[in-house]
Amino acid sequence: MVVARESMETQNIEFKPSWRDEYLKVICAFANADGGELVIGLDDNGSPIGVENSRKLLEDIPNKVRNKLGIIPSVEVQQKGGKDIIGISVNSASVPISCDGKYHVRSGSTNLELEGSELTNFLMRKVGKTWDEFIEERASLDDINPETIEGFKKLAEDRIPSIVKEKDHKVILERLNLLDGSKLKRAAILLFGNDSQKFYPSAYLKIGKFLTEADLQTSDVVEGNLFEQLGNALEILGTKYLKSEIKFEGIHRREILEYPYEALREATINALIHRDYLGTSTIQIRVYNDRLVVMNEGKFPPEVPVEKLKTEHLSKPRNVLLAGVFYKAGFIESWGRGTIKIVEKCLEQGLPEPDFKEESGVVTVQFYGDKWNEQHLKELGLNERQIKAVMYVKERGKITNGEYQRLCNASERTATRDLSSLVSAEIFEQIGITGKGTEYILRRDKGDKDATKTPQRRHKDATKSHKEPQRRQTANKNLENNKEQ
Repeated sequence: MVVARESMETQNIEFKPSWRDEYLKVICAFANADGGELVIGLDDNGSPIGVENSRKLLEDIPNKVRNKLGIIPSVEVQQKGGKDIIGISVNSASVPISCDGKYHVRSGSTNLELEGSELTNFLMRKVGKTWDEFIEERASLDDINPETIEGFKKLAEDRIPSIVKEKDHKVILERLNLLDGSKLKRAAILLFGNDSQKFYPSAYLKIGKFLTEADLQTSDVVEGNLFEQLGNALEILGTKYLKSEIKFEGIHRREILEYPYEALREATINALIHRDYLGTSTIQIRVYNDRLVVMNEGKFPPEVPVEKLKTEHLSKPRNVLLAGVFYKAGFIESWGRGTIKIVEKCLEQGLPEPDFKEESGVVTVQFYGDKWNEQHLKELGLNERQIKAVMYVKERGKITNGEYQRLCNASERTATRDLSSLVSAEIFEQIGITGKGTEYILRRDKGDKDATKTPQRRHKDATKSHKEPQRRQTANKNLENNKEQ
């Protein structure tokens, strides 16, 4: 018993002044989490109050816990401050434990009753399955799209060489662990379904162009199975929503998207395979003038907190079958390097590091459209005058000392100091040495995006909201373009 060492409630310890049968919920919560100890006879500060009927409770409590929860705790009496204290210790249970038909779990120093998708996810974890491993009772092999399977065979040749010669699609599904006996698993419908949305109506992707958070300019709905969604989403982004810069390397012509294609592909794949499909929210890709955001419902696993995503970390997929098939298709690795790759590709293109966030059960990846956005400049420690000047140069192309003074209502001395600091920080480049002819422009290193240039669009801007028709053949054709190199 730990009561002699602890003086405050924690994830694994709770104090109660006396025993009540309602505290079986606390024991239930401990058993459904990491285990813990309920101590009877202490106030909230851990000071001893004592219990008068310790002998009787020593007999009653184990019986109540066993009869109500189906587990056997360790119950013992200890003296603290000359008073009897009872410690009820329980280990983490390997199966779900309910109390009066309800499930409770410990979170910090509080006990939570699980409901809805949280309860379903908890029960799945306890039985050792992920959502995509369960059988889809409503589906049959007639719901599988043979074209997508044939496309997958070509993609998987490197990692499953023998699959190319396999003509029986049922055998392929069995090899991918997408069948339970003769019944399809949920992952099979999402990956290879003819009409995945018939079974899972919210399992689609939306792309939108936003002028502001509230001003939607145009949008597309991307449906189909996950392979089709990936191929079509990347095509629509590249041809309709994103700018493309033309570069020549010798005689070769290259089109470079304003966001790295490989980083966008990785973020979209992550959203598709790590999404919580119990939820009703769709995956969203929001395109703004200065940033792009990929959002999906779901939480990061406890083993991979958001702060570790930019460093080496384990791969912990929410949907193991979806991730496994995408791995065999060559779309992803199994080393947990996807988020690191997103960061690397952005830096290679001269963009700031993207941000990964988790808020209210939603995972967000935010790409920044140019190196000198306001958020990034604040992180670099620039003052408000300097940020205003950078925004001015992005729009006008250059600034002089006099223009800086007027723009920021600053003295010549302050303007000179601020501009020199911007040059030292390699944000501005000084044109000219001294005098009225001196100008300052944005520094453009090799590989940086041209912040003052507006690249040509591959297609004219879309100004009307509409839905992109599904193009199954296009998606299948694009599968190989999306394969991991």
